[in-house]
Amino acid sequence: MELLLVSALGLGWVAVAACHSLLLESTPAAGSTVAAAPTLSLRFNNRVEKPLSRLRLLDERGGSLSLAMPASGGPVDRLSAPLPPLSPGAYRVEWQVLSTDGHVVSGRFGFRVAP
Repeated sequence: MELLLVSALGLGWVAVAACHSLLLESTPAAGSTVAAAPTLSLRFNNRVEKPLSRLRLLDERGGSLSLAMPASGGPVDRLSAPLPPLSPGAYRVEWQVLSTDGHVVSGRFGFRVAP
């Protein structure tokens, strides 16, 4: 009986976790060094509410670079924004999305632009 209850509870956690938006991949990739980056693109494991999502790009001094708001068109599991020309150095992407389960999920990753 206890094993059955533990198994049922475990499946419940899997179902809840599957609803949260998880970042699957990005361009530029997290931790990568690129020669140029014309577009920032993030792909999630499920649909995200684009009008309620945010993308920020910070330079190595913590200064925020202007990004166009993510377009509402395109695949429902992606956020994309054109990038301004980037100087060589380190950059940090900060993202925030509204998951299909109603939870706000956020994260960050870095990449470098080579000289």
